[in-house]
Amino acid sequence: MSAAPIHIAGERLMLDPAGVLFWPARRMLVVADLHLEKGSSFAARGHGLLPPYDTRETLQNLGNALRRYRPDRLVALGDSFHDAAGHTRLAEADAATLRHMLNGVAITWVLGNHDPVAPASLPGEACDELRDGPLVFRHQALPGKQPPGELSGHFHPKGSMPTRCGPVTRPCFMTDPRRVILPAFGAYTGGLAATDPALANLFPWGSRLFLLGKERLFSLPMPPARRLTTA
Repeated sequence: MSAAPIHIAGERLMLDPAGVLFWPARRMLVVADLHLEKGSSFAARGHGLLPPYDTRETLQNLGNALRRYRPDRLVALGDSFHDAAGHTRLAEADAATLRHMLNGVAITWVLGNHDPVAPASLPGEACDELRDGPLVFRHQALPGKQPPGELSGHFHPKGSMPTRCGPVTRPCFMTDPRRVILPAFGAYTGGLAATDPALANLFPWGSRLFLLGKERLFSLPMPPARRLTTA
């Protein structure tokens, strides 16, 4: 699996086709929008059409990333659980798996709109945003002039790439020289088109998308937002 290097605020960051970001200088792995226990959340509200296996699949994928990078620290950029009580619904086996994966890894839970309180039953610290060197980590990107480097999630960006058989749409990283918006990592997460004004307007000078592939990323440019809104 081939990761793609980018530079934000003078820092070298690696974008991984699995949908995670690695900061080598800090040995930090960053992931966004796990949405653990989304299936059980839907079931509790009487919507039982989602099989209750999303948490297990997401944790398996997270475990693969942790084994590949062996980070010292994991930063989860909010909406790690689908609702504030999600961590209390973890099956015993899944909770044990998560604790085992986090053994020896410092974890920071950045709080999101779906999980505005810390998962008290799990290790780690929680915060509204994290600052480390020139980078700030938050759940949702803020418009306007920001610190030299911002990493966030929330929007679940997806991009479309032309092929001989028609366009292919995949989750993607969305980047410019000052910010990165990560794709959603959870198994049951949808996506918002990178051309949507809610995303495109955060990149007034245009952006670059990195679509997730099985073994590699596929890069393509996005025009400035003003072209998108006046076309």
